[in-house]
Amino acid sequence: MSSRPALTPLAQSLPATVPFVGPETQERARGAPFRARLGANESGFGPAPSVIEAMTRVAGLAWRYCDPENFDLKQALAAQLGVAPDTIAVGEGIDGLLGLVVRLFAAPGATVVTSLGAYPTFNYHVAGFGARLVTVPYRDDREDLDGLAEAVRRENASLCYLANPDNPMGTWWDSEAVMRFIEALPEHTMLVLDEAYGETAPAGTLPPLDVERPNVLRMRTFSKAYGLAGLRCGYAIGEREQIRAFDKVRNHFGVNRMAQAAALAALADRAWLNSVVGEVAAARDRIAAIAAENGLAALPSATNFVTIDCGRDGAYAHKVMAALLGAGIFVRKPMAPGLDRCIRVSTGPEAELALFAAELPGARAAAQAG
Repeated sequence: MSSRPALTPLAQSLPATVPFVGPETQERARGAPFRARLGANESGFGPAPSVIEAMTRVAGLAWRYCDPENFDLKQALAAQLGVAPDTIAVGEGIDGLLGLVVRLFAAPGATVVTSLGAYPTFNYHVAGFGARLVTVPYRDDREDLDGLAEAVRRENASLCYLANPDNPMGTWWDSEAVMRFIEALPEHTMLVLDEAYGETAPAGTLPPLDVERPNVLRMRTFSKAYGLAGLRCGYAIGEREQIRAFDKVRNHFGVNRMAQAAALAALADRAWLNSVVGEVAAARDRIAAIAAENGLAALPSATNFVTIDCGRDGAYAHKVMAALLGAGIFVRKPMAPGLDRCIRVSTGPEAELALFAAELPGARAAAQAG
């Protein structure tokens, strides 16, 4: 009788899945590339030319391992943020850092609180490390801060996740509301405050940095406004002892040499960042106008995407999305009840938005006919 190495009981219990089905997977399934890539909240405006030059300069050094300390990047981040370098941990995007946070602060069986319909990669890590997820429904298309705080206290949660600005709805709370939420949490609960879209948010959205508070980790990334999603580089900001704990579990060579060089150059090019933020704002207005032309309502957005209320139920919104995908327009949609009446459209260059504008009326008609 043959035998085989066995998965751990936890691994055996998990489904073989990924948080998102990538657009490349969908392109292979449909046998053709998408004409407009407006579903992954990437920056279609790309990285700065100065960043591309920096990557070109280091390409020939790809034979070398990267700096495992991310020293230069942490120094530059610290100078820009006005904090000490040892209060910053660099990782393979926020996704990679979320996995480390769950591993560090949520023991198997521990309770973790998040919003129902919030960023699914966080939930993926919670399941992967054997913690227990408790979800709180959105209220009025925003994460329910009072509901989250109540759930944390009721469940004695080890960890809580909040994205501000939010994905998938694009809505946000101002810094005063976020600070009241932080103060309402027990001291033993670690808050993961995901600020991936902070650069595109209105002034007054991000609370001042406080690296003396041991129960808050702020997450930021180069994937959105900086246009470096494909290189995977993000960072956490927090109290130095908590940040030091990342060295116990992180992949020390995880952020490759080219990503480090690109992020360093991106930080230095403020003019490009400001230009992209302006392009994103204009594209949000354009998407909102396209929605209005089709009798749909766009939610106010502080991110690099716009969530569009399709005006009916989740089944109808899914048909709209499916028709757009069939026409070569890659978009996504929220899946949680109450949120699933919407589709989500990333900002991008006008040529791609024009394709979306051209195909949306037909997608609506197909959804209504179906």
